[in-house]
Amino acid sequence: MVRTSSLILLVGLIVIGLFSVFKVDEREKAILFRLGELVDADFSPGLHFKFPFINNVRKFDSRIVTLDAEPERFLTSEKKNVSVDSFVKWRIADVGRFYTSVAGDQRQANLRLDQIVKNAMRAEFSKRTINEAVSGDRSQVMRIVTDSSNVQAQEMGIEIVDVRIKRIDLPIEVSSSVYRRMEAERARVARDFRSRGAEAAERIRADADRQHTVILAEAYRDAEQTRGEGDAISTDTYAKAYGKNPEFYAFYRSLNAYKTVFSDANDLLVIEPDSEFFKYFKDQFGADGAN
Repeated sequence: MVRTSSLILLVGLIVIGLFSVFKVDEREKAILFRLGELVDADFSPGLHFKFPFINNVRKFDSRIVTLDAEPERFLTSEKKNVSVDSFVKWRIADVGRFYTSVAGDQRQANLRLDQIVKNAMRAEFSKRTINEAVSGDRSQVMRIVTDSSNVQAQEMGIEIVDVRIKRIDLPIEVSSSVYRRMEAERARVARDFRSRGAEAAERIRADADRQHTVILAEAYRDAEQTRGEGDAISTDTYAKAYGKNPEFYAFYRSLNAYKTVFSDANDLLVIEPDSEFFKYFKDQFGADGAN
């Protein structure tokens, strides 16, 4: 009987001990209640104690959660619609506030976060054109939306880790308009490049023509100078040679003239027989008799 009582007492103590201890994992956050009233929410990972049957514990996942919302349409500053597909990464920062604001319901938290983020995006897209929203300021929009949404999310005990825009689509009519505008812009840039190229080509061609003219003029000047120097040397040489033997020089020039005039058998020369041209035909001294 004593042994049975001891065994029952031991089992009772074990049961009470088990109900008096709870464990908090690194991936969890816990709330301690006393008769349904929240009394503590600041528990570090490890073992903790509670009063059995008086206190109860509720645990929540503290890991990052992904909210992948449906694409939403927003108006740009040009009053044109864009369809934005995005997702939100969030986690529980203050589990006590999270429980009191959304009753610890993740689905309700997602609904409220979705509305907060979309309101922030609506405000940012309304300040930008389609071109800025699609290509220019996407990273800036995500950063601003993350920061502004976090302010409201903290009231629910939630921390928004990141807001990411997966894609931005344009309605068909807007896409056509944007395409035409982009095409016109690219055509304008192409025309600008062509005009700059034509201007540069004309400048290069004009410079090449100028250099060509200058080089030819300089070459002609040098050639004329060289030719003049050569003619001067030639004239001086002829003069010196003529001075040494004028009669031979006259005879030599007459022979060259004969060679030139009678170079062809069909050549015909009408001239007086006693002309000065034929003086060396008479004798070697160009006279009727010897000197």
